[in-house]
Amino acid sequence: MSRHFLGVFVGLASCVQTTLEGDVLLEIEVQPASSRQGIVGFNEWRNRIQVAVKAEAKKGQANHAVCNVLSKIFSSTVSVVSGHTTRNKKIRVEALSSQQIITILEGYIES
Repeated sequence: MSRHFLGVFVGLASCVQTTLEGDVLLEIEVQPASSRQGIVGFNEWRNRIQVAVKAEAKKGQANHAVCNVLSKIFSSTVSVVSGHTTRNKKIRVEALSSQQIITILEGYIES
């Protein structure tokens, strides 16, 4: 594994948090009105997963699109818990552990 990938994987762990209630939160950066959809990278400076969506950032359309995209990737219910009006958001992923989420993300970031 290259040093670059090792740094990304360590960074992935830093953007996934488990709350005292057992919820898993993921810090993301949204790219609305993109020509593509899905996980497109990892911002090492902000320690956030980059998620692109085709929807525009109007009336919650991008938030809805982010939840749809991530729920398909994780095969789980996903909701926005903070950052409803900004590009930087915290997302709750249900029914998965933080390690399961990191494993799934590693597949998307590495490819």
